Formats: sequence, C-alpha cells, structure tokens
Amino acid sequence: MIFKKINAFFNPPYFQGWGKQKNYFEGWYFKVVNADGSKAFAFIPGIAMDKDGNKQSFVQVLNGRKKTALYHKFPASDFKPSTTEFYVEVNTNSFSSSSISLNLPGAIGTLRFNGNKPWPNSIFSPGIMGPFSFVPFMECYHGIVSMDHSISGKLVIEDEEIDFENGRGYIEKDWGRSFPSAYIWLQSNHFSTPGISLKTSVAKIPWLGSSFVGFIAGLYIHNKLIQFTTYNRTRLKKSFANDKEVDIVLENNKYRLEIKAKRDQATALASPILGLMDGRIEESMSSEVEVKLFDKRNKSLMFHDIGKHTALEVAGQIDQIIVG
Repeated sequence: MIFKKINAFFNPPYFQGWGKQKNYFEGWYFKVVNADGSKAFAFIPGIAMDKDGNKQSFVQVLNGRKKTALYHKFPASDFKPSTTEFYVEVNTNSFSSSSISLNLPGAIGTLRFNGNKPWPNSIFSPGIMGPFSFVPFMECYHGIVSMDHSISGKLVIEDEEIDFENGRGYIEKDWGRSFPSAYIWLQSNHFSTPGISLKTSVAKIPWLGSSFVGFIAGLYIHNKLIQFTTYNRTRLKKSFANDKEVDIVLENNKYRLEIKAKRDQATALASPILGLMDGRIEESMSSEVEVKLFDKRNKSLMFHDIGKHTALEVAGQIDQIIVG
C-alpha cells in the first residue's frame, strides 16, 4: 500500500485514492472535439465515497453541442485502477492517457490520443499543484494529464457514428473531498494555430480555518508552457464573472495574461460534496475566450487570439473570488 501511495503521489495522473474508504472522490475529465468542431464531448470516469463509506463508480457523458448530460452509475467494485500507470477501468469502459474505450448505453467505441502535452512534473513540484501537493489537508487536488493532443478513432453516440480523426483533446483530473465553494474554470485548445492550449482556474481555497483565492493557469504556446500560479510569484490582478462573461488578468515578472470569455448556455453535471456526487455544477463546452499574452520585458503583445469550443464553469458564491 505504501508503494502504491508514493508512486501515485509523484505521478498525479495515476489513481491517488489507495486506502481511502470514505469522504473521497476522484475523477478524470476527457474533452474530445472532432476536426470541424461540430461535435464536442466530455467523458468523466471516477469513484465517489460518502461519509458513511457508501461507494459508487461512475462515467458521466456531457454532450457539448446538444447540451445534455448523462450519469452512468456502477458498483464501486467495477472501478479498477492500475498501480503502475494511469489506466482505469469502470465496468466495461477503460481510460488512459493514450486512449478511451466506451461501452455505455448510447456511447460505444474507441479513441486514441497522440502527441500528449503533460504539465511538467518534478520531485519537488509534482504536477500542477506544485508545493501544495505536499499539503495533506487540501479540500481538492488537481492534475493535468495532457494540455493538448490529437485524436483518432470513431464513436457511435446515440446511433450516430462520429469520426474524430484529426480532432483535438484535453485531459485533467480532480481528487479530494469536495469541489471549492466558489471557482471559475475554463479550457480551450482550439485557437487559430493548432497546438496552443489554455487552462485557467481561480478558486476559494480553505486554509487553516481561513481561506485564500488560489489560481492556476497555463498557456501552452510555441512548444512551451508558460505558467501562472499562486506559488510562482504570479499576481491575480483581476477575477470577475457574471452571467455573460468572465474576465481574468494574471501577471508575473515576465508576462501578463489577459483572459476574457463569453459564456454560453451551460449543462448541469454531478459534482462531489464530501465525497458523494450530490452536487451540481454548470458547464458549457461552446463558449469563446479571447486571450492576450504580453511580454513585459520588451512591452510587446506576444499572442492574441480567440479560443473556440471553450469549456467553462462558473460555480458557487463567485463574490468570494472577485478581485480587482
């Protein structure tokens, strides 16, 4: 058990919940968009345990174009994670960093992923959480499996065969007890030039009887990941959201990142509260985000583009994370 826990700790995409019996959830988020952008889905496998130790595994399916969501519930015994890699089976469905295979009511087929762009990982900074990975009492932990990758394969969804050849994908995960009580999260890897990807989140983080506004953002551009995080001396200059838009500005010594998103109609998804999937969040997969990246050293605009097929969630008491 100790080996499993240590191995998983330094490999955030792996299953982290070894030995957990209650008040715990873990789930992975697979976003897939076909080549022409006409089809967009998120597949979310995971496991959930409530305060009394009742457990369930699940696979959620979000149809971003039809704006519908289905929650497929399975016994916890159907959840089978690998101890040596990121590979998870839920009933007759399988998920890894290189593929997914679905055998669900209304969703059947296999997709393969190539050219994955993981978040950098080191012994002192395991994944996107950085040094916060070592804090044992966090409410929610976060991981990036792939910022961007190409897709091949086909799915049959609601009797329609969909070809995902040359589509784009993104994979992340969360684990812990509950989602934050207030947060903004968005992601897009559909800019004018393929291979560019943005992920941003701002959240209220409980901390030793109090709380603070934490944030993590990464812009993968020109084969380089530019990071804006709470722990790398980045400052959150602005954080705002209402029913129509999201506005976030992040700045460090080298760069300034400006993000403006237009919110589209969202779909309700199940979310964890003290382990069990009893909460509800609203996610859109058809929003747009305008991104500007400035190089502060030579006062130049490095990047300016519109990201389409943007996944966007605004949840909880947003006034708690308004900044600027």
